[in-house]
Amino acid sequence: MLLVSELVGNAVRHTGARVFGLRLHRRRGWIRVEVRDPSRGLPCLMPVQELDISGRGLFLVDKLADRWGVDLLPRGKTTWFEMRVTDR
Repeated sequence: MLLVSELVGNAVRHTGARVFGLRLHRRRGWIRVEVRDPSRGLPCLMPVQELDISGRGLFLVDKLADRWGVDLLPRGKTTWFEMRVTDR
């Protein structure tokens, strides 16, 4: 939930997007979350200091997700992360 809110927050805050897309894919052992926005500007993983009050979103995604990335689209981009999950 935290990582989803970080990607959605980034899509709204940094691109000014009024509309964005959110998709969840589940396959055996994995979940993939994708946030699509209309900007082709790439997110940037910035160094984080202990007392910073903002700028930690992508840092958290990088540390907590198993993998993440960005796919450029003809009109915008999709920022995604994947995490291993235990199948029940």
